[in-house]
Amino acid sequence: MKSLKTLFVVTIFVFFSVSAAVAEPMKLDLNAVYGANSFHTQGAMAFAKRVKEHSKDSVLITVHPGGSLGFKGPELLKVVKDGQVPMSDILMGVVAGSSHVFGVSSLPRLVKSYDEAKALYAETKPLYEKSARRWNQKLLYAAPWPPSGLVTKKEIKTSEDVKGIKTRTYDKNGAEFLRTMGGMPLSMPWGEVYASLRTGMIDSVLTSSESAKNGKFWEVLSHFEPINYAYPLNMVTINLDYWNALSKDQQAAMLKAASETEAAQWSASQARSEKALKVIEEMGITVVPESKTLTADLDAAAGEIQKKFLKKAKKSEKAVLSKYIK
Repeated sequence: MKSLKTLFVVTIFVFFSVSAAVAEPMKLDLNAVYGANSFHTQGAMAFAKRVKEHSKDSVLITVHPGGSLGFKGPELLKVVKDGQVPMSDILMGVVAGSSHVFGVSSLPRLVKSYDEAKALYAETKPLYEKSARRWNQKLLYAAPWPPSGLVTKKEIKTSEDVKGIKTRTYDKNGAEFLRTMGGMPLSMPWGEVYASLRTGMIDSVLTSSESAKNGKFWEVLSHFEPINYAYPLNMVTINLDYWNALSKDQQAAMLKAASETEAAQWSASQARSEKALKVIEEMGITVVPESKTLTADLDAAAGEIQKKFLKKAKKSEKAVLSKYIK
């Protein structure tokens, strides 16, 4: 009788021990390049909250803003591939050197509205997903920054006004675009931009009205040219080994959260762009519409970058881009 009682106690202990192990949530770190108040970092935090809710607390994601984990740039595909961090947000254009297709969304003047940007994303998404798999990761969602423009110290009316300006750009395409127009592009971490404007190291920035607002650029610059340079995509990916370690229910919860976050971020991007444009105007920045002459100059320079991109593009990329590059 005593042995039966002992067996019962042991069985109950094992049952609850196994149950506790099964109930232990999967904890994941998500590297976020931008600060806590950034549009895309806030999106990542909203995603983490949705995952927690949809997975019924079985998947817990901790977002680390401002590149605090030490990863910020072109190395991010490899960092996630090797599992140095399970998840990260990644500006696609920054890792185009590792995978050519990720340069599509930052091609200059390829699309000139949110509707066109969304259509391009829908057509290119299978290629993004395939490339992510090659880098041992799964693309969860992607959303655009508000459209990039030029924030400058002087009004830009023609390509002549671009010559000699020292502009901080965020990827290779942007640098080549401005160099084609006679500008002097420079690459630097976002955290150094404001100080560099103060010291005169740079005198302009290729960025969105949202970033101009967040950077308080009215303190150092005076004009914004909304040239619809590009609608660059930020993506969030997860290492495939971590992904495969999730249960089917957990994966479904994460995909549901990703779909909801993607839709919300696309909508928020447009709303924030329009709001930020009003804010920087109110704070003293002059918003300068494109002149016909400037439009022609911008499109000509953009065409040169697009053609270079096509030379290195795979057939699948060319099939998509043929609808946008004439």
